[in-house]
Amino acid sequence: MTEQLEPMPADWLRALAVVAHPDDLEYGCAAAIAGWTDEGREVSYLLATRGEAGIDRLRPEECAPLREREQRASAAVVGVREVEFLDHRDGVIEYGLPLRRDIAAAIRKYRPELVITLNHRDTWGGVTWNTPDHRAVGRATLDAAADAGNRWIFPELAESGLRPWNGVRWVAVAGSNAPTHAVDATVGLERSVQSLLAHRSYIEGLTDEDPEAYCRTFLTGHARAEGERFGGRPAVTFELFTH
Repeated sequence: MTEQLEPMPADWLRALAVVAHPDDLEYGCAAAIAGWTDEGREVSYLLATRGEAGIDRLRPEECAPLREREQRASAAVVGVREVEFLDHRDGVIEYGLPLRRDIAAAIRKYRPELVITLNHRDTWGGVTWNTPDHRAVGRATLDAAADAGNRWIFPELAESGLRPWNGVRWVAVAGSNAPTHAVDATVGLERSVQSLLAHRSYIEGLTDEDPEAYCRTFLTGHARAEGERFGGRPAVTFELFTH
């Protein structure tokens, strides 16, 4: 019998989702976020880049504002009002102290109990190689969750008014090869389709398929497959690290 996943913790009010690019959260995670905001929880987005290297037919200076607009519209579909961009360069994000500092600063600013990020490991399921940006941001987020609570790490943040925040209780990794927990995606699934569809310019550069059909097929198929380990309900899965 396939081992069943545990439900995600529910005793929290604020979350911060930290990813590399516009659209990273929409490939599955947005269904969980829609359900959480429906329940009155506050979720904010932090993106390391503006996705300026993501559309081959557009130069980065044209692409960045377009993808920023699409990300803000996408976030609004699932009830997210705060969307912040760090302006690291798309495609060449480097893991290191500047990235850790930027994410720690955001954690101190938003003061979440739950931090969400994307797969930080080398592969997707041992089959497809993960991108350097995803790996760098995922690893830096896991580290920054601790950095944010230590007043002796990046003391310049406190000097600028960002007091230490030691209230992160969990870091949840979406798209993990080794999920431990899941969220019922039933309520948020349709809005997650519309949220991904808001990235129309990116999707039209990615596939010749009808954009809505592409979004719906990908997200519903993925949620149903994940649900096999969550009582047969459509699901978004996470690997949960307790902080």
